[in-house]
Amino acid sequence: MSIYDFTVKAQDGSDVSMSEYKGKVLIIVNTATGCGFTPQYDPLQDLYEEHQKDGLEILDFPCNQFANQAPGTDEEIHSFCTGRFGITFPQFSKIDVNGENADPLFKYLTENTSFAGFGKGMKAKMMNMVAKKMDKDFKNNGNVKWNFTKFVIDREGNIAARFEPTDSMDELKAKVESLL
Repeated sequence: MSIYDFTVKAQDGSDVSMSEYKGKVLIIVNTATGCGFTPQYDPLQDLYEEHQKDGLEILDFPCNQFANQAPGTDEEIHSFCTGRFGITFPQFSKIDVNGENADPLFKYLTENTSFAGFGKGMKAKMMNMVAKKMDKDFKNNGNVKWNFTKFVIDREGNIAARFEPTDSMDELKAKVESLL
């Protein structure tokens, strides 16, 4: 099984084969419009503008599983993201990333990566408390813990890295640039 074997739903509900992204470096991210991490749209858009010409694609999957922070319709979410943050990268239909209704692409991503922690500092401490309330065994499984978890895929379709929402956007950029 490869990342290219999956089909996802575009924002308009049409099917999109992940094979359309063969040869590209991908950032696959679950997002929410009402989250403390929502401002990460800005550096993601900056990275996209800088490197789309080099083969970068950012695939945005809204998800309402974490504190109901993406409550709108696909159209409302898209309107918010383009209006407030000017995003131009592809945005897909809202999905679940964990549980029995998890999108198969995210099942694949979470089954083939591990959670390395939220780092240090106050945000990390807060995220550890929140994650533990949702999943007492959160440190020992690959489930997505919160909005803005990012999976980086290399040009051959391999999972190259996983970044938690508390990870440095500079580290994400450095990883992406090393693959381009």
